[in-house]
Amino acid sequence: MKFKPFVFSAALIIAANVSFSQDNLVNSLKSNQSADSKEGFKFTDVINLANTTIKNQGSSGTCWSYSTNSFLESEMIRLGKDPIELSPIYSARCAYIEKAKNYVRMHGAVTLGDGGETHDVINMYRKYGALPLSVYTGLNYGTSKNKFAEMAAVTQAMLEAIVKNPNGQLTPNWLSAYTAVLDAYLGNVPQSFSYKGKNYTPQSFAKELVGINPDDYIELSSLTDYPYYKKFTLLIPDNWSFDQVYNVHMDEMTDIIDNALKNGYTVAWATDVSEKSFSWKNGVAYVPETSYEDMTDQQKAEMFNGPKPELAVTPEIRQQAFDNYNTTDDHGMHIVGISKDQNGKEYYIVKNSWGTTNDYKGYLYVTRNFVKYKTTSLLLHKKAIPSELRKKIGV
Repeated sequence: MKFKPFVFSAALIIAANVSFSQDNLVNSLKSNQSADSKEGFKFTDVINLANTTIKNQGSSGTCWSYSTNSFLESEMIRLGKDPIELSPIYSARCAYIEKAKNYVRMHGAVTLGDGGETHDVINMYRKYGALPLSVYTGLNYGTSKNKFAEMAAVTQAMLEAIVKNPNGQLTPNWLSAYTAVLDAYLGNVPQSFSYKGKNYTPQSFAKELVGINPDDYIELSSLTDYPYYKKFTLLIPDNWSFDQVYNVHMDEMTDIIDNALKNGYTVAWATDVSEKSFSWKNGVAYVPETSYEDMTDQQKAEMFNGPKPELAVTPEIRQQAFDNYNTTDDHGMHIVGISKDQNGKEYYIVKNSWGTTNDYKGYLYVTRNFVKYKTTSLLLHKKAIPSELRKKIGV
């Protein structure tokens, strides 16, 4: 049987149109580095909360799941439990099923792709439970790291075909067919499994061993367009579930993070890192006093070779960056501590999910100004928020 050329062309177009923004993001940051940067900074830890090993999300847009599962692992440590490394791909797979339902119900008018938000992990934990990484790696076809391009192209094409509704009425089988594709690429989810000699389901494992209450975790952001201390729908593409977050003042975001860390709580952090002043290689991020476009060649070359003065960030500057797409929801990480440079300036210690190839073996040092400017949302335990702010937002 001969296939017409347009069939192959359509398949190629679909594959080409699938967004692999995380790969592009990492590649775009490769030039953001200075020679001998590590020699220019002398960091001394003030707080460094316990966390599990650095992971590598590979070629997948699952930073939100890696960072928030890392956060849950630190929550287990805080609660006095033995930390279990959780499966970020299990959380992602569950989210992909819920995202597919939304996509079909919305007639295709909602974001697809690998991306998500920190609340997705909490929502999936509540509905589907959790699995240990040792039970569900998501590596089902011989790779040692995630490689989602083919799966993303296939699932996007499939959902687009379902939305076109060629039968004139959706069959009851589309979701099981879609789920079978996820199973083929990521592996079947065990209905029950053995862990340290005892049998669990994903739900009983979450309840008995992970042991967190998903209702204890809330999300916050800061935008001038909405009333403060009220909830609003965060209008960013990866908020496919249209979850709401609490709106606080810009400076209160870092007050909340500081209070959390000082009381033993870590923070899941959604942010924008597509900045010339974010260096993955050198493990430093800040807000330069002079814009990159106005820097001399020498200033550009020396951006990360030691502490630099920063721009004073205002709520108006933050809002403008959000509105003109200079701040987008392109990455999720895990804030685990505070460190000081040689001048006494404090930075947040941030755990990433891009492996250990940078100057600080997978961690970064990020200024408060950068967090104020580029945060899209924070997720943390509600008791980590200062009591007076908890009263204002009503939690």
